[in-house]
Amino acid sequence: MPVFKYKAIDGNKKIVSGLAEAASEDLVAESLQEKGLSIISLKEKSKVADFDIDLIFSRVKPKDIVVFSRQFSVMTSANVTVAQALKILVEQTENPKLRMIISEIAYEVDGGSRLSDALAKRPKIFSNFYISVVRSGETSGRLDEILNYLADEMEKDYDMMSKIKGAMIYPAFVLAGLGGVGTVMMVFVVPKLTNVLAETGAELPVATKILMAVSGFLIHSWWLLLIIIFGLFFSIRFYINTRQGRRVFDTVKLRLPIFGKLFQRISLVRFTRSLNTLIVGGVAITDGLKITAEVVNNAVYKDLILETVKEVEDGNSISSVFIDSREVPKMVSQMMSIGEKTGKLDIVLERVSQFYAREVANIIANLMTLMEPIIMVIMGVAVGIMVAAIILPMYNMASQF
Repeated sequence: MPVFKYKAIDGNKKIVSGLAEAASEDLVAESLQEKGLSIISLKEKSKVADFDIDLIFSRVKPKDIVVFSRQFSVMTSANVTVAQALKILVEQTENPKLRMIISEIAYEVDGGSRLSDALAKRPKIFSNFYISVVRSGETSGRLDEILNYLADEMEKDYDMMSKIKGAMIYPAFVLAGLGGVGTVMMVFVVPKLTNVLAETGAELPVATKILMAVSGFLIHSWWLLLIIIFGLFFSIRFYINTRQGRRVFDTVKLRLPIFGKLFQRISLVRFTRSLNTLIVGGVAITDGLKITAEVVNNAVYKDLILETVKEVEDGNSISSVFIDSREVPKMVSQMMSIGEKTGKLDIVLERVSQFYAREVANIIANLMTLMEPIIMVIMGVAVGIMVAAIILPMYNMASQF
């Protein structure tokens, strides 16, 4: 069905614009007039000659969806209709791409479509998890409550990931700076010093010879180094995109010293928090598990959750697979078993997610404390090796006189 771009004047003499989907231009014009809009321009989107450069280069970030969800939940809680809330959000949204998408959704909802159906047409923006929660809210007649709960949970997940990314900025910046300075030294400074040493004809230490070889390689064969780096990068990326490669990569992540525990806790928080949100929203356990399998973003846990779906469908306990898995702490499987037996699985999942969210925060705090001395040691060793490779032969020559 074609999409039309329109510009019109509403009852308050304000100019509004947006996109509308209909079989013909006449149907769009009729629909806009029924809403009290005076059409200024109306063109099919594919025939619009001009383009908005902001829409081309902008992308919808997780933070944009979090802000949208919070504002949407506040308005629906204040008894504003879904269609009216979406129209208000069109004016308040700063991201041009998301603004256009909300405008399209508002038009569809105003035309009689369900909100979940309108969201489902845009899977790249709204996840299956998001759509399922909204659909359950519509079905139960508690859309305002569910949207508010969804906004809370999305904010918690966004805050957790923001803290993790923030903790990695400092070491990444320092290591990148160290690599840049090291490259400049090897290309411009080291050759001049090593040339002087080579001209003396003295026997050079092994460390100096290695330093000269590395410097010469960076100067004369830098292009080969780039080919090797890009080749390894794309080969590893291609392998990770395969099913087997993804599982191997995620398994290695969970086995890493220090960071493995962090990755495990993040996956557990996402699993328990997402499943809890879906259960509270009224989604069936099996459907909730299938959706959560995609949310955890880890192939190891995804396979475990999908195995759990089969067990639940066969009438077994939801914790039956987790009990035998080394990737899931015993506390999680035992707590889930208790929650299932008592009929309070949602409450148990919420408590478990809160516990592991605090663990993630503690691990991040400890990592930030340890990161600075570790980086200082790495820098000290690198500088020490470079200095020793240059100073040692000079000292040997001086001792000969």
